[in-house]
Amino acid sequence: MSWFELSFCYQIYPLGLCGAPYENDGVQSHRLCKLLDDGWIEHLSRLGVSCLILNPVFESLSHGYDTSDYTKVDCRLGDADDLRHLVDACHKSGIHVLLDGVFNHVGRGFWAFRDVQEKRWDSEYASWFEIDWNGNNEWNDGFSYSTWQGVPYLIKLNHQCCELNDYLADVIRGWERDYDIDGLRLDVAYCLDRGFLGYLRRVADEISLKRDSKFLLLGETMFGDYNLWMGDALCDSVTNYEAYKGLWSSMNSSNMHEVAYALERQSGSHPWDLYTGKHLLDFVDNHDVPRIATKLEDKQQLNPLYGLLFGMAGVPCVYYGSEWGIEGEQKFGDHELRPALDGPEWNRLTDWIAALGKARAASKAIIWGSYEQLEVQPKQLVFQRVFEDERVIVAVNASADTVTMHFDAQSGTAVDLISGEPHDFGGGSVLVPYSTYYWKCE
Repeated sequence: MSWFELSFCYQIYPLGLCGAPYENDGVQSHRLCKLLDDGWIEHLSRLGVSCLILNPVFESLSHGYDTSDYTKVDCRLGDADDLRHLVDACHKSGIHVLLDGVFNHVGRGFWAFRDVQEKRWDSEYASWFEIDWNGNNEWNDGFSYSTWQGVPYLIKLNHQCCELNDYLADVIRGWERDYDIDGLRLDVAYCLDRGFLGYLRRVADEISLKRDSKFLLLGETMFGDYNLWMGDALCDSVTNYEAYKGLWSSMNSSNMHEVAYALERQSGSHPWDLYTGKHLLDFVDNHDVPRIATKLEDKQQLNPLYGLLFGMAGVPCVYYGSEWGIEGEQKFGDHELRPALDGPEWNRLTDWIAALGKARAASKAIIWGSYEQLEVQPKQLVFQRVFEDERVIVAVNASADTVTMHFDAQSGTAVDLISGEPHDFGGGSVLVPYSTYYWKCE
């Protein structure tokens, strides 16, 4: 067990929220201070957040994933002191901080690549990249190179090179030393060489031993078997895109069987279930996908959807602004997904998410418990989570109608951890429209 399993995570894309220009203009501006000055840390504390995931904060030419310098805070955001003050403020509020580790590729402004452009094969950094000296590219470098998914300005790093890997290990140690961070989100971890992931695991374990606290590795994964990237010698956790699709799609198609299948496949008690006992990062949106309030065809389903997110196995994560229901379509550049905001807002949806976070934090069954499906209908799902002497039944109604669910509760009464209201299972359980209940059984 580690602090991460208990966490309620919150994701911020700083270049977007803080209103940085998309192209790096080279002008230093202390925009990162907005997170302190505009009340975001207080907002996270009120919401119940215990882990902040920051997308790229280091020098890049544009969106942060085309790194120019791993050792310098992006001038559009501020400087090293700004980042350290932000992390310190989070820690004072009981919030762990993860930084985005973009180690699969760099941008064309990366200092080592520029050295290669100048010195070509005589550069001591030539082996850091996968270069074809007989090729060329649209910039007429006189050579070509491997890229991330064919994006020409994202240059793939060569993790067969020990000198490169040692350099990145020192970068990570420096981030932990200088900013006191608690771990990393590993960008496109599904693209990283497994040997390199194992090396990062050893570096993280070394830091954990020094800190006497888990230095977390959270890998970005999409589809496939997440055990390829998650385990004792790999990432501690990964992003749960499989369940993400089922969460919103089940609502839109009135087919709760879809997400029920995913939850059972991931966390059930059968020998063939994949991730039972592991804590994947669960989410309904992030900086790479449409805002959930845009994705849902029926906006009133936001309440049961978030109820399901916080009641299922794993660690819930909320993307900045979505807790009060902002919208954003996915278009080229993803600018609509990563907007500048004047400050945090609060409404009924935010109240609801804060209540869900509080209920989850009070329940060892929801945090660590097993998963067993009790009943599933097109717009309703009931399952139970059990850990030691605690059993919680999660009931979700994504319908506009009041329904009565009949299932074997193995108990006469319960208390709803969200509302504090008592519940009697006799005669069936009434679910009001667009509702979620966490019934702790007596």
